[in-house]
Amino acid sequence: MQGTSFDIREKVAIVTGGAGVLGGAMAEGLAAAGVKLGILGRTSEKVHKKCKAIQSAGGQALPLVADVLDQNQLEKARDTILEKWGRIDILVNVAGGNRAGATIGPDQNFFDLSIDDFDQVVALNLKGSVLPTYVFGQAMASQGVGSIVNISSMTAQQPFTRVVGYAAAKAAIDNFTKWLAVEMAHKYGEKIRVNAIAPGVFIGEQNRRLLLDEQEKLTARGNTIIEHTPMRRFGEPEELAGTVIWLCSPAASFITGIVVPIDGGFSAFSGV
Repeated sequence: MQGTSFDIREKVAIVTGGAGVLGGAMAEGLAAAGVKLGILGRTSEKVHKKCKAIQSAGGQALPLVADVLDQNQLEKARDTILEKWGRIDILVNVAGGNRAGATIGPDQNFFDLSIDDFDQVVALNLKGSVLPTYVFGQAMASQGVGSIVNISSMTAQQPFTRVVGYAAAKAAIDNFTKWLAVEMAHKYGEKIRVNAIAPGVFIGEQNRRLLLDEQEKLTARGNTIIEHTPMRRFGEPEELAGTVIWLCSPAASFITGIVVPIDGGFSAFSGV
């Protein structure tokens, strides 16, 4: 990453959900590329632990304890990072998740859906990206330069069974990404870019028992996913970092409004 085109050293980034499995891997990748990081999350212990891990590896990381659905907390986090480093160059909106009531189990149907849980999942995955962009993106607009990376999902493009709330929210992320890319380019110039990545299936805290049993062997659902993934495996969290670095670097200077699949070929496979 030392070449001029991919060089993002000394850039300032905020990673929401940066203490989680996927967000943490992206944060570590950015830190290894020389980026100054604001790690944002709701749980103070996890946020500080991730910052210490990055610092012990020689990186620069600032803990930002905030809820992505709380505008006041986000504004305080923005002010903290601007006071520390004076600018915000990169925003990676990783915070998201699912709830049991917003999924439809094998023995359930649509009418068993919890509308309250559905609302919470949509809020976390959609508003939880829109609101940080609204708050942190203002600094980019003032600067006239910045890169925003949202997190979509394969469920947005090829809806999976069960995860109705999550899939709907991620489909909205695709739309929001494209809409905002046009909005920012038209009103603030070509140097503010908005893109997204769409991970295939990665094992995280919330989906582990859907994909692997207690003996760490594939469940029926896990096996179906592997059968439809040409690379015949799940993704590794660190495999997301390279695309994020590319999208935030000068190498992607003419790229905005796209959703990049990182899925081991899942989206290319027809099943026949």
